Formats: sequence, structure tokens, C-alpha cells
Amino acid sequence: MILTSAAIVAVGLGAYGLGRVYPPLGPSAGTVGAAQRYVNPQVADKDVTLGDTSVPELMQTDAFEQMVHDPNFRTLAASPGFKAIANQPQVMAALLSNPRSFAQLAGNPASFAGLVKAAQDAGPLGQQSQQASAALLGIVAGHTAAIQGLANHPEALSSIFSDAASYGRFASNSKAFSDAAADNAVLKQLAADKAAMNAIIGDPTFFADLSANAGQFKGLSGQQQALTAAVNSAISAVRQLQSAGVSNSGMQVLGRNGTAFAQLAGAPNALNGIASHWQAFAGLSGHSAALQAMMSDGHAFGKYANDARAFQLDAAKGAAGSPMSHNAVAFAQLASDRQAMNALQADPQVFAVIGNNAAEFGRLATNARQFNPQLIAAVGQNGSAFSRLAANAAALSSAGESLQSLDAHSLVASAAAAGILNAGAAKAALGNPQAFAAISANPAAFAGISQNAAALATLAANQKAFAAISAQPNMAALMANPSFSAALNQAGVSQSSAQ
Repeated sequence: MILTSAAIVAVGLGAYGLGRVYPPLGPSAGTVGAAQRYVNPQVADKDVTLGDTSVPELMQTDAFEQMVHDPNFRTLAASPGFKAIANQPQVMAALLSNPRSFAQLAGNPASFAGLVKAAQDAGPLGQQSQQASAALLGIVAGHTAAIQGLANHPEALSSIFSDAASYGRFASNSKAFSDAAADNAVLKQLAADKAAMNAIIGDPTFFADLSANAGQFKGLSGQQQALTAAVNSAISAVRQLQSAGVSNSGMQVLGRNGTAFAQLAGAPNALNGIASHWQAFAGLSGHSAALQAMMSDGHAFGKYANDARAFQLDAAKGAAGSPMSHNAVAFAQLASDRQAMNALQADPQVFAVIGNNAAEFGRLATNARQFNPQLIAAVGQNGSAFSRLAANAAALSSAGESLQSLDAHSLVASAAAAGILNAGAAKAALGNPQAFAAISANPAAFAGISQNAAALATLAANQKAFAAISAQPNMAALMANPSFSAALNQAGVSQSSAQ
């Protein structure tokens, strides 16, 4: 796709009564090149669904107004392949979270495709690796000094994790472990590290907990580099989460949802809102299609903060003109869920939270299905801790990145142990852990981008523009919103016939 230099004129939104006028996009406003074709900026039928207010609501935001005047966006808008990216909000959300890595990957199409293929191949082990991540976070949280000492010796770490069950015998006899380590060729370096040995011997229950999770850890031990990286990522995450006061059980839930939490970490106001109104969000999280629609069009749902009963009635019938009419089946199912509706009626201010933070929730919308009831409950049950994290952008970002890296490293280790990833694929994934985790969460979306030369060229050539936009939370949230592509179309963005 090419967004032409004379692309945007008056907004053709008579059906909605909107009349903003947008400037031309691109470096040479007012001209149409030979390879470009002007298209009359009218609202296409395919872009409009009766009762769907999400697109016009998005266009009425200050962020959208700012975006069409922003030079970084105008640079992107003039790039071939931008529409292919804009049509994939999951891809957009991921690359705005990590523009540098994705730009570097896009500069080497073979590497990008290889990473997508590795994510697809490793996908069947996703649940297994997430369970292993949760167990690892539990061990690290309960035995931080011991695991840190062991992590400084990767060969010993891999050896012990591969046979964790047998090490349970040392739980009641720390001297026996010291003697055994001194006589074991693999463990000799560990045995010579006095600080590490003191930390391990001084925590005898460490071996008991290792043994209790032997099945999980054996699956991680097949790739020494990935295992070590997973442990170090877990240590980093635990430090941030423990300092905020997150419980060990809460951390284990995050371990099973590392990439989802990384998305929440990029939306601190939304995270704080979820922490404060978690029962209502937990009810919504069981209905991901309805939740996605609400997150995508947050402003439209704010009105229900004063009348949760009206929300239930509108949801049940999908009333024409209501924000639920274009997802009638999903909202009817939500309306029939008595437990969810009771939670909403007990806390109708959840609608105000979504409406007041519409931009951030819009950025999360495309990944709504990842915000499961267990994750929401863990955030809520550690509400004060997550509220503190939400107020500390650096700590929150660090925790999210560490959990996403743990997600990737656990998957690589598990897949390598199962013989699914070869050395080259494992190396590529370990070199781009956060990108690999994001791709693994949505491999189908990234597969299409990896085969689109124009989209890859746009990513590779516009790292600075994506980075600048990602630094502006409202604009980044806007571009990751599922309604963003349709909003561009309705704003009068013309396209060339060539893709």
C-alpha cells in the first residue's frame, strides 16, 4: 500500500456528523506522483457497521488529530507497506513496544521469516513452557540467593535442573551436597565458589522445592544458554515485583502470562484501573470478544458508569445505535452471565475507568483474549503492589520486559529439549527474546508480515519514526487500536492499486 501525498482532504463522515479536515500526508503535499492514484475519500460500506461507533469515536480523539499533523506519522504514511501493518493491530502493538528489534529483524527478511517459523514450530509447547516459567518464578521468589549463586555457573545449573528429583535428598543434609559437588566434575566450579555454596547450603529447602518441580525443570534443561537466560530473567522480574510487594503466588500467575503482562506494563493507567476494579474486569475477561469491543471503544461505554442496568439491557438486545450492536452475540452472552453482570452492577465505575483511559485500553484491545480471569485476579489480589508499580514507569517496564524475556527463554529451552528447534533457530530466538515472545503470541499475524516485502521495507526504514511515536503513549495507543486502519480509511486516506 502507498498512502499518497494528496491523500487526506475533508473527512467523509456525514453519517456521523463529523467534519474535521486533515492535511495531506507525505513529504510532497499537494501533488500526485505517476505511481500514485487519487481515490475519492468517502466512507466505504465495508468500513461501517450500523451501530459501530468505535471508528468515528477514534477519529474524534485529540490523539487522532495530533497524529495526522505529526511529522513522524507522515513519514510512515508515505511508506509503501504501511497499510499491511496497520491492518494487523497485534503486530502494530508489538512493534511499537520494541521498534528497534523489529526494525533490525525486518532488515533481514530471512531472519524475520526464520523467527516466525521458530515461533510456529515451538507453539505447541507454549502451555508447557508457561507452566515451567511459573514454577521457576516460584523457586526464584522463595530462594533468590541460592538460585542466583547457581545461575552464576550455567553448567552446574543445567546439570542440577536436568535431574532435580535426585537432589531432593540434600534437603536434610547440606554437607552431603557440599561433598558431592566437590567430587563431581560438572559441579567442581560451583563447589569452589564459596559465596554461591554458602547461599545454597544455607537454604536447605531449596533442594526440596527443586525436587518438587523436577518435571517442569527437566523440560527447561535441554538448552543451557536458554535455561540460564530464563533464570536470569526470572531473577530480574522477581526483584522488581517483590520490591513492589507482589506475592509469590501472584508472581507464578504472571509467569504463566508473561507476554500479556508485558502489554499491561505498557499501559500503567489501565493496569492501575484493573487493579482497583478487578472483580468487574474478571467478569469481563471471560468474554474476550465483548472485552475487546469495550477496550476498542472506551469512550462509548463511559456513559454506563451511572447505570449498569442500562448496560445489561443494551447488551442483552444489542440495541441499534448502542456500542454493542455490532457485536450483538458476544454482548448477549455477557449479559446472560449472571456472575459477570453482578460484578459490573456492584462496581459500575469500571465503565468510567475504561472511558477515562480509552487510549490505553485501546492499545490493549487487540490482545484482550490474553487477559484471562486468573491474570486479572492476580493483579487485583495484589492491587496495592500493582498500583505502586503503575506509578513507577521504569520499574513497571523492567518487570514487563523481564517477564516477556522469561516467556521467550522458557519456550526456547522447552522446544530445544523436545528437539523442535535446531541450534540456528534457538540462537535467533535467544538473540531477540522479546520479539520472539511477541511473535509467539500471534504467529499467524506475523507470518503474513514476514512475507510482505513492502511491509518489511517500511519497518526497516522507519525505526526512528516508530520509536518517536512509541514514546508518545496516546499516539502509540491509537495506532495499536483495532479500529485504527478503518479510521485512516474513513479519514480519506487513498491507496494505490499496487500492493
